[in-house]
Amino acid sequence: MKIKYTLVYLSLVFLRLNVFAQTTNGLSMVTSEFIFENAPFKSCHASTIVKLDNNNLMAAWFGGTSEGSPDVCIWAAIYLNGAWAKPVIVADGIQHNGKQYPCWNPVLFKARDGKLYLHYKVGLNPREWWAMYKYSTDDGKTWSAAIRLPAGYLGPVKNKPLQLANGDVLYPSSTESLDEKHWQVHLEKSDSGLNNWQKITIDCDTFQTIQPSLLTYPHNKLQLLARSKQNVIVQSWSEDGGGTWSKMTKTALPNPNSGSDAVTVNGMQLLVYNPLPAGLNWWEGRSVLKLASSADGVNWHDVFTFENEKKGEYSYPAIIADTLGDIFITYTYNRSRIKFVQFKLN
Repeated sequence: MKIKYTLVYLSLVFLRLNVFAQTTNGLSMVTSEFIFENAPFKSCHASTIVKLDNNNLMAAWFGGTSEGSPDVCIWAAIYLNGAWAKPVIVADGIQHNGKQYPCWNPVLFKARDGKLYLHYKVGLNPREWWAMYKYSTDDGKTWSAAIRLPAGYLGPVKNKPLQLANGDVLYPSSTESLDEKHWQVHLEKSDSGLNNWQKITIDCDTFQTIQPSLLTYPHNKLQLLARSKQNVIVQSWSEDGGGTWSKMTKTALPNPNSGSDAVTVNGMQLLVYNPLPAGLNWWEGRSVLKLASSADGVNWHDVFTFENEKKGEYSYPAIIADTLGDIFITYTYNRSRIKFVQFKLN
């Protein structure tokens, strides 16, 4: 009997320590779970998440036999009453002639007018893909037909867009050359109806960089963070709400050429990224995933570790936040599942 009580006591102590470990640096973990355990696809990647009405959520990702296979479609699931619904296909790459191309990199975005957008890519690879989108007026219960963006425009390549005060939407975008030797970040902007588009160039200096995310600051100041081939996250700044941008420079954040995502919440900047652990090559660096915070976008501090393994892939995060201090994150878990984590900003 004494042994039994001792085990119970130790279990309670462990539980208490575990809860304490999950409440640190001003963040309290609310939940950490998989969106699905079993799915009708073998591989999945590149998740996105958005908040719907009534505090519900929707996540989406691409899934199929493997990345780049013709059967890869865009899948989505809704988080309703504290549980994830069964994933369903919301977009595919089937053409009018019946040929099917793989889908890539969905991005969910809800505009101020309540319309929900699903941006995604279709094509053989990221060098030759084209941009499509659908919209929903009932929080994803039904979707419009797929619409192709104007020629030369890609919309958001991985991370969520930003709606400006005047209603225009700023899309973090990038291109990759056919020979894969040139990566180039740029911005695209449309009106609220996605009718009129313009491209905003950025001087990337000598950096090969793609997949930017956007952060906001007072007085119309914006920051762009992006992946690069130089094993570091790079940045650019705008002082005029995204109209013009500074030349790209490197941050102090090491990164193994892997996608990241960032969000501004109540004046705090948050970034989910893969660091580059000492002794590892860039292609081995997706087995560690961290959350970093900053007050100024210059000085970053790691505040939470999602994954810390020697092998495996925990990558391509998406992060959003609401004005109540709720923070929602999804990421690829070994290309077989999508992980969902929620924090509360204390």
